[in-house]
Amino acid sequence: MIQRLIVYMCLISMLILTGCSGSGESSEPVLLETETRAEEENGEMINIRITAGGQSFQAKLYDNETTRVFLELLPMTVDMGELNGNEKYAYLSNSLPVNAGNPSTIHTGDIMLFGSDCLVLFYEDFSTSYSYTTIGYVEDISGFKESLGGGSVQVGFSID
Repeated sequence: MIQRLIVYMCLISMLILTGCSGSGESSEPVLLETETRAEEENGEMINIRITAGGQSFQAKLYDNETTRVFLELLPMTVDMGELNGNEKYAYLSNSLPVNAGNPSTIHTGDIMLFGSDCLVLFYEDFSTSYSYTTIGYVEDISGFKESLGGGSVQVGFSID
């Protein structure tokens, strides 16, 4: 009986140790080139207008492959659903190129892509473990949260 217990404990220990070892590589995509709001100073930004709840907001988009394909969809109006009390989302009819990575912190006004076809507008700051492709951000977030309301909302995107 004791021998069986020892054998089982050894097997369990080997399984645990095997699960913890590995090459150190992660299957999570890595953001190779992180865009930052400082790029605005370098003139590498594209202006768009976002309308929601009767208000209009100026947004800056990073000049990347995802944004270039996104711009081809504009102008567009989408019904955006509510999620987690901090974001609005809408699934696009087309997939966009992705370069996903974990931003660690989401900021109010961030415009991102989750997966290849889910456009997300964030209206609260928070930490995240999820991966997104960065698209841009709303410049002046005054009234942004209020314009998005508490439930679903129609949001327009147009080139400025």
